[in-house]
Amino acid sequence: MWKQPSSSSHEYGADGWDKFSHPYSKKEFGKWELVLPPKPDNSPAVDHNTRLKVVVHTKEGERLYRNSPWAKYVTREEKSVIYDWVLWDPPQPYVHIHPRPKKPMSLRIYEAHVGIGSPEPKIASYTNFTHNVLPQIKDLGYNCIQLMAIMEHAYYASFGYQITSFFAASSRYGTPDELKELIDVAHSMGIVVLLDVVHSHASKNTEDGLNGFDGSDSCFFHSPPRGEHSLWDSRLFNYARGCLDVSFVSSIL
Repeated sequence: MWKQPSSSSHEYGADGWDKFSHPYSKKEFGKWELVLPPKPDNSPAVDHNTRLKVVVHTKEGERLYRNSPWAKYVTREEKSVIYDWVLWDPPQPYVHIHPRPKKPMSLRIYEAHVGIGSPEPKIASYTNFTHNVLPQIKDLGYNCIQLMAIMEHAYYASFGYQITSFFAASSRYGTPDELKELIDVAHSMGIVVLLDVVHSHASKNTEDGLNGFDGSDSCFFHSPPRGEHSLWDSRLFNYARGCLDVSFVSSIL
């Protein structure tokens, strides 16, 4: 059993949700590190599709359950409203076949939303977009698509503007590999892919978002009222904070 220190600390929840199984070690400048060696058979320490949690013990004695700010995949169970961090590390990941097209001299951009890319009254998928929407975009003469609402957002009606996981491709449309296939097929058609990036503000969610990550109101954000976007009901980042060492940049794929 790992002994809890007096200062705030982070733990890695695995092995049947043993909250003390994998403690982080504290580094300089507010950093925390966890190194997991491979299993005896040299396979990854954490299996593909394992659900994970970061447990944060605050200086005030609170125990908070959080997703990793750098989670690449989060999902929610059918009857749940909370998204859980899931390790996406398939034994045979999708391998891109087609190279990225050269940047066109003149961009003709088609802005699209995967979820509404179907006449059916449901949230459409990456696979649907790949097979049914991309060919139409190509036939219309576009050489670039700008995909909206790819970064994970718990509230679908926000249209992707209240982000909860900035590095996770939205699981409501499918898996990360299905998104990779979409991009690969677009490349095969000579279509450049732009991902719409929202980096000025974030969701107010705490358990599956960045808000209140360490128990304070200003871990990644300005303290209120400066750190609150009243029109979007969201939080505003404080880019001057040393802990915010994440670069959010527009992506061209």
